[in-house]
Amino acid sequence: MSWRRACIASLAAALVACAAPPAYQPPQVEVPADWKPAEGWRPARPDDAAVRGAWWQLFGDPQLDALEAQALQESPTLAAAAARLAQARSAVDVQNAGLFPQVSAGARGLRQQISANRPLTNYSSSNFQTVQNEFALTLGVSYEADLWARIRSAVEAARAGAEQSVADFQNARLVLTTDVANAYFNLRETDIELDVLDQSIALQRRAMDLATARHELGATSGLDVAQQQALLDQTMTQVEVLRRQRSQFETALAALTGRPAPAFTVAPEARPRTPPAVPVAIPSEVLQRRPDVASAERAMAAANAQIGVARAAYYPSLMLSTVGGIDSRLLSTVFDAPSLVWSLGLAVTQPLFDAGRTDANVAIAQAGYQLAVANYRRTVLTALQEVQDGLNGSVALDRAVAQARQAERSAERVLQLANDRYEGGAASYLEVITAQQALLNGQRQVAQLLGQRMLVSVFLVKAVGGEW
Repeated sequence: MSWRRACIASLAAALVACAAPPAYQPPQVEVPADWKPAEGWRPARPDDAAVRGAWWQLFGDPQLDALEAQALQESPTLAAAAARLAQARSAVDVQNAGLFPQVSAGARGLRQQISANRPLTNYSSSNFQTVQNEFALTLGVSYEADLWARIRSAVEAARAGAEQSVADFQNARLVLTTDVANAYFNLRETDIELDVLDQSIALQRRAMDLATARHELGATSGLDVAQQQALLDQTMTQVEVLRRQRSQFETALAALTGRPAPAFTVAPEARPRTPPAVPVAIPSEVLQRRPDVASAERAMAAANAQIGVARAAYYPSLMLSTVGGIDSRLLSTVFDAPSLVWSLGLAVTQPLFDAGRTDANVAIAQAGYQLAVANYRRTVLTALQEVQDGLNGSVALDRAVAQARQAERSAERVLQLANDRYEGGAASYLEVITAQQALLNGQRQVAQLLGQRMLVSVFLVKAVGGEW
């Protein structure tokens, strides 16, 4: 008997092992020890003791801080992500309830008439039409024995799904805050360009007055005045184009912060900004910080657990149930001992033939896991690419800004020389026009590069996960 019991126990353990999901192990992804070196770049050490989340405060811009706070409070996108997170957490409770007995109570009271023409249950006795009452109270308990880990696998999948929703919420928060910063710094870069154009228009108006005065004195022809007027008109056209772009960035900020666009405005400000040093850790630590990588990893865990749920369909399901209560046709005898009713039972269901449905479900679950693995690897590679692009872009733009400032100073010198030559009669006014246009282009290029440098800093913040 001991030998038989040992065999039965071993067989049951083997069946449980076959039904359970495969042991979950995140796939290994090749991660370099450090980033590709970039000349002039020195990665900062992340400050893990700092307050997490408010990364935008590194930029030291109160207006940006206010917009970020507004977006976090009012954004419908973030509210939707929070609702999905609440759903996922409730789904864990739903699956977890399957591990416990289900208790239900019922009560009924009715008056009914039974047909005299109903089918006979005994040919030796006839049926009669009966009108009677029925009063009943019942209490039922049912429990599915989770021998093959189907319910436990479903709970594990739901729990991994909830953890994935947490990561998705953090990723939605990161995307929202970086989108706000991108729209804001695009708007500020446009403000700087508009300021450059305003200064150029003032310069060109003074040049226009000079050309007009010389023409009225007969020192030059009307061509100089016409050329200067054409340049002034072209510059004013660029102002209108930039104003349209600024309006688009402003309405984007309105949508991101949950405000109606007609009632939202941001005052112009042409103050130059310097990007902060974004802390960048080694690649393996960056992957731990990125919420999209965490979400992809939790998706793998959920898909792995679903394999166990699918496999459990190969094995019998056992349902224990018991019902007790009282049933009487007379209200006065409801609580008498003869009114007691009860039942106790065990139901076992073993699939015998399902035309390959269970096999297909297991194959679907296994393919879903492989899909989750591929998505995880793609997310990791994308994360490494984005951080490296951010590092390279920061270094390249620092050099480009320095070179553009040098070009701006050279253009200013050229314009001064051209004006002196023109006033001395040694050069045509075309040289002045060309020098003015070159200076305007150089100043706008500096403004655009400064804006791009801020955007790359925000991109790098997003690439490293935004949380440190």
